[in-house]
Amino acid sequence: MSKPLMALLASALLLTGGPVRAESSTSYSMALLTENFPPYNMSVDGKNYAQEADLSGIAVEIVREMYTRAGIAYTMTLRFPWERIYNTALNQPNYGVFVTARLPERESLFKWVGPIGPDDWILLAKGDSPVQVNSLDDAKRQGLRIGAYKGDAIAENLTAKGLELELSLRDQENAEKLQSGSIDVWATGDPAGRYLARQQGITRLKTVLRFQTSELFLALNKETPDDVVKRLQDALDQMRKDGAVERITASYQ
Repeated sequence: MSKPLMALLASALLLTGGPVRAESSTSYSMALLTENFPPYNMSVDGKNYAQEADLSGIAVEIVREMYTRAGIAYTMTLRFPWERIYNTALNQPNYGVFVTARLPERESLFKWVGPIGPDDWILLAKGDSPVQVNSLDDAKRQGLRIGAYKGDAIAENLTAKGLELELSLRDQENAEKLQSGSIDVWATGDPAGRYLARQQGITRLKTVLRFQTSELFLALNKETPDDVVKRLQDALDQMRKDGAVERITASYQ
C-alpha cells in the first residue's frame, strides 16, 4: 500500500472515530441537582442554595471526577426542597439528581449510574434512651414518635408500610427533635444521620434498628442518551478500580 493511501486511510479513521465520539460527549451538557445531605452532598456554607465550587461532599467529588473522566459537560446546583429537584430531574430532559436510593418503584423512572455509596436505613435514638425495637412492626405497636425527612425514600417506604411519621423539611431538624424529646426515634440513613447530628453538636446517639441496606445513585432523566450513561458508568467503575472512590470517601470519615 502506498504511503499517500495509508495517510488517507488514517485521516479517514480519525474523522470517523475518536474525535467524533469525543465531540458527541463534550457537546452534550447536563444540569445536575443535589441537596444538603452530608456527608454525601452539601453546601460549603450550609445554606440551601449553592453552585459549583461552593459544594462539597463524598458524592459531589465523585460525580465531578466521573463527569471529567467521561468528558461530559455539566453544571451542579444545590437547591431545596428535595421534592422539587427530584421532580425536575424526573420531568426535564438533560437533568440529573443525586444522591438517591434506587428503589424498585423508581427503577423505570430514571437511568441510573452507581452505586456511589451505601445508605443503610436505621432508627436512631438518644444515647440514654430506654427504647428497644426489634422490627418496624414493633415500633408501630409501641406507638413510637418517628421523625423522618419529607419526600425522602425512607419516609416514603415507612409511610407505605403504615407507620405514622412526624415529617421535617430538613433532615437535620430531626436531630434537634430527637435531642429535645419531640420524637422518640429518627428514621434516617447511615452514615448521613450521624454526620448531620455531629454538625448540630449531637454525638450521643444509638442505633436501635437497622431495617434496610440501600445504595445511593445518580438518577438521570430517562431521555439521557444511553451512550452518555455508559460513559459515566464506565468512568465510575474505573474510579472504583483505581481507588479514587475509596480515597474520596475516606477523606470525609
